[in-house]
Amino acid sequence: MAPMTSLDEARELLREFPVVDGHNDLPWALRQQVRYDLDARDIAGHQNAHLHTDLPRLREGGVGAQFWSVYVRSDLAGDAAVSATLEQIDCVRQLLARYPADLRAALTAGDMEAARGEGRIASLMGAEGGHSIADSLATLRALYALGVRYMTLTHNDNIAWADSATDEPGVGGLSAFGREVVREMNREGMLVDLSHVAATTMRDALDTSVAPVLFSHSSARAVCDHPRNIPDDVLERLPGNGGVAMVTFVPKFVLQAAVDWTAAADENMREHGFHPLDTTSEAMKVHRAFEESHPRPVATVATVADHLDHMREVAGIDHIGIGGDYDGTAFTPDGLNDVSGYPNLIAELLDRGWSTSDLAKLTWRNAVRVLGAAEDVARDERSRRGPSNATLEQLDGQ
Repeated sequence: MAPMTSLDEARELLREFPVVDGHNDLPWALRQQVRYDLDARDIAGHQNAHLHTDLPRLREGGVGAQFWSVYVRSDLAGDAAVSATLEQIDCVRQLLARYPADLRAALTAGDMEAARGEGRIASLMGAEGGHSIADSLATLRALYALGVRYMTLTHNDNIAWADSATDEPGVGGLSAFGREVVREMNREGMLVDLSHVAATTMRDALDTSVAPVLFSHSSARAVCDHPRNIPDDVLERLPGNGGVAMVTFVPKFVLQAAVDWTAAADENMREHGFHPLDTTSEAMKVHRAFEESHPRPVATVATVADHLDHMREVAGIDHIGIGGDYDGTAFTPDGLNDVSGYPNLIAELLDRGWSTSDLAKLTWRNAVRVLGAAEDVARDERSRRGPSNATLEQLDGQ
């Protein structure tokens, strides 16, 4: 019998401790491509030509739990943002109803473990951007009641109460209402997701939250100097908070050479009338034409592993995870082309000397622990106080 390769070992490990992925934009891709027509994009079979994600490739990749992003673009606001978020939640519910043999709804850490025991993929939801609650704590609570288990405080643009990593400073981090949002998330048991937010917002949230925080899809700024990544001083605070930073695979966030290229590619998209994040077939034609004349710097599995090595060194093995951002990015690293690629990353880390115990924390245990800890905090917070009905106007004078 031939000796086991690192890839064989990776697949064996993932059968016991599958990947909890922090962020996948399949619902938005289904909205953009087919307006939620699940017959037109039946993920029971391979959808390689259209999507990074389908059930066969999730199985091949060793995914045991997925936070489905119920993202809506930040140019939507108010009731329009809330309605679009509800449509995204409905999409996830349709997927759960359509594929019950493969997907199981998960609201708690216990649900995640039960899904693992059944061999199904635990399906959780994360809202991406505080614009989804339209400055309403009651709407925040309603999203939690519908199954949303984290909220990213901003997307690419500031909101009235929190600064984004990719916008000009507004309130200087979190406003008074923003801190109240964090406290209410703690009370509900909804994880505070600090991907996309400014470093000032990260620090304010860590100062405010009494529950572990999450970075659902962010990498290390010391390795790639992009504002979407996490500074070392913030990574250093995760052990004290108990939170988890989930490395993302997006080349423009993990490879320094890709940062400048992406800025030029985004400008080209705008010149052709497309949003830089547009992944429709027409937009992708523009992307491909640009790439033909401007060769794209290529990230690899090793590029992502470099970030994980650094994040483990700074934050510790108990505070890192994986959040690929599949179907939310036009490009992916070689070897991590779609959701089937996770074993390649685990094999790379094995080759770098990571132990199976460390890898089990990275893939499964850390994320499950953090959700469970948020539940524990929520029980304590609810025993001490009722829901907040504070408003933006009351706290921030707006």
